[in-house]
Amino acid sequence: MIRPSVGLLGRIVAILLLAVTIEFAVSTYLYERASHVLVRDDEARRLAEHLVVARRILNERQPVERLEATRELTTDRYIIGWSAETPPRPPIAPAMDGMRSQIVDWEPSLASTDMHLRLTSPGRTSVVSGDLALDDGSLLSFRMREGLRTLDLALGRVLLALIPAIALMLVSGALIGRILHPLRMLARAADKLGRGQGSAGAALIVPERGPGEVRHVTRAFNRMQARIGRLIDERTRALAAVGHDLRTPLARLRLRADAIHDADVREAIGTDIDEMEAMVSSLLAFLGGEGDVEQPELTDLAILCANLADDAADHGRDVRYEGPDHFDCRLRRFGMKRALTNLVENALHYGERAVISLSADRRDAVRIRVEDDGPGIPEESLELVLEPFVRLDTARRRDTVGFGLGLSIVARVVAQEGGELTLANRPQGGLCAEICLPHCRK
Repeated sequence: MIRPSVGLLGRIVAILLLAVTIEFAVSTYLYERASHVLVRDDEARRLAEHLVVARRILNERQPVERLEATRELTTDRYIIGWSAETPPRPPIAPAMDGMRSQIVDWEPSLASTDMHLRLTSPGRTSVVSGDLALDDGSLLSFRMREGLRTLDLALGRVLLALIPAIALMLVSGALIGRILHPLRMLARAADKLGRGQGSAGAALIVPERGPGEVRHVTRAFNRMQARIGRLIDERTRALAAVGHDLRTPLARLRLRADAIHDADVREAIGTDIDEMEAMVSSLLAFLGGEGDVEQPELTDLAILCANLADDAADHGRDVRYEGPDHFDCRLRRFGMKRALTNLVENALHYGERAVISLSADRRDAVRIRVEDDGPGIPEESLELVLEPFVRLDTARRRDTVGFGLGLSIVARVVAQEGGELTLANRPQGGLCAEICLPHCRK
């Protein structure tokens, strides 16, 4: 039963909506905090002390003397002024409440002076100015010479917006990646299944996780995989039975052929029986009807190649091995032996000599080459011959055995090892079949 789910699209939209909401809330909070102007405590203390002194002096002076007194009170930090009239003053901006509280905390006597603060020349050189009332109702005005040491408002707002946005993008990306993780697991399982890795058992069963759509696809994939596994098992058992049934009468035919006195007829029948056995063997090997699934094991690939060359030489064929004396790799030994045997037989079928070479490149990839001196393959057919049941000689020759599955079997064995089979014509004539195994050295 499929549990209710908002779906993949719904989850992604929900993550993005959550990210935008949090980013808006955090940005609003940071903007609000950035809009309050504060100064260092020592600066607030100096300004408070200077205002208390200036207010006391101006209160003690006569109005005609106060302008002269303001020039004496002006310093390299503060400009002091005086006005006999009280012009209309705007209300204190909320952004200046924090600074006014700092000044009053240092000099509580300034709380009753109706002190106003404001920013002039806002921006990179923002300057604080203001005024307060004297005892006779006139105004003492002041202005700081140095601007506030704060971030540029435009740059600060950009940074304040980017920091939470980038952080939330990373978090959102992680959440979306978590949602898409089941899809990646499904893709890896499908890739392994496509390369023939695993079996119909639980090795490739993908856990059903994630949104409803992903769980539905995963469940369908697992069911499809189980059906394919059952079909392969049934086909394998049927082929094994057919192969056994066919080999039994072929063995009887061979025994009866040995009783034929005519040497020519006996040889012709023996050749036909050999051809039929080769056809059955190649078909069973291609369709997986022989034996159980082989597991990789540590194998001396150099000895395997050398033994193949020695066996062919013992039968009077010109085959030699070039490479190290020992070269350990982890692979399916019998499958690789079958693949190399097919390549050597193919080389000797179309040529007179064959060379098996083994080497490793700087990336630690193992390369096995089987080269012959035959006619080669037309360039346009190099990939076509890797397909099963494909023959370049449409008219079946007398000395040609099998169904044309030799190279297809090699390609399948190499693919199971995670490698690649490539065919290329040699400049000096003949064909070079190269097997590249990138990860077999362990």
